[in-house]
Amino acid sequence: MEMFTRLLYSLFLVLICNGVPSVGQKKRETLLSEKVSQMMDWASKRSVIRMNGDKFRRFVKAPPRNYSVIIMFTALQPQRQCGVCKQADEEYQVLANSWRYSNAFTNKVFFATVDFDEGSDVFQMLNMNSAPTFINFPAKGKPKRSDTYELQVRGFAAEQLARWVADRTDVHVRVIRPPNYAGPLMLGFLLAVIGGLAYLRRNNLEFLFNKNVWAFSALCFVLIMTSGQMWNHIRGPPYAHKNPNTGQVSYIHGSSQAQFVAETHIVLLFNSAVTMGMVLLHEAATSDLDIGKRKIMCVAGIGLVMLFFSWLLSIFRAKYHGYPYSFLMS
Repeated sequence: MEMFTRLLYSLFLVLICNGVPSVGQKKRETLLSEKVSQMMDWASKRSVIRMNGDKFRRFVKAPPRNYSVIIMFTALQPQRQCGVCKQADEEYQVLANSWRYSNAFTNKVFFATVDFDEGSDVFQMLNMNSAPTFINFPAKGKPKRSDTYELQVRGFAAEQLARWVADRTDVHVRVIRPPNYAGPLMLGFLLAVIGGLAYLRRNNLEFLFNKNVWAFSALCFVLIMTSGQMWNHIRGPPYAHKNPNTGQVSYIHGSSQAQFVAETHIVLLFNSAVTMGMVLLHEAATSDLDIGKRKIMCVAGIGLVMLFFSWLLSIFRAKYHGYPYSFLMS
């Protein structure tokens, strides 16, 4: 009888020991399901989830969690005077919208933002003193060094952010930007002006047969296209980038995968100067001017070509790291 009692007692202990983990596991799964459902509900209302300290601690820091959260730490309030925060936020919104409305959207990754004025305690918790900052909080473990986006190196274009997200989460986001109708409208306006001028001068259209007009127009078109103006129209990059830590303004993007609007203007100017130098060299060789003026034109043409081509090459070297060749200056 005593042996039978011990056997029953042992069996009871085994059942208790096996039952406790199952109850705990069930609670864990229930909590995880509630968190995922809440995150999905927020994501369905807006692509970028706004978080404060409580939401961050509950849905990002506290386990369980089987999803990654990309968070942009920013300071968008006007009194913070963070101009780059607004530009970065616009690119971040493009990335989040591209993911939210894609056919591949799942609960594997969510995009969120923490504003300093709404979650200063989060900034203190993470010992952060600058904005904007992008951090990936992986589904398992704590963020590593590579989970912090290198903003100063890559810039904040949505395409660059998408590559970083794919590297950290294996989620590939195809960036889709909203259509920009400014270009077609300006083209339509330009065509209307040209048509109006042609109509007003319908009795005197000899200018249409002027070779110089057509040559200059073709040259302007080539310079505009080779400088990257179509990139500006399609991608909508910022004019320049201001370092939030040092205040230094960068007009040349440090990557060959992106460029600023100011950079395209600089390249357009340099290409125009090189073209002007080539024109001067051609005129010096073929014109009927006296020899002194032709020498001046030749020297000016050589100077323009050498100087501005060297600057163009320097820009290329700054963007395409490791390029071995230089001319006049590095």
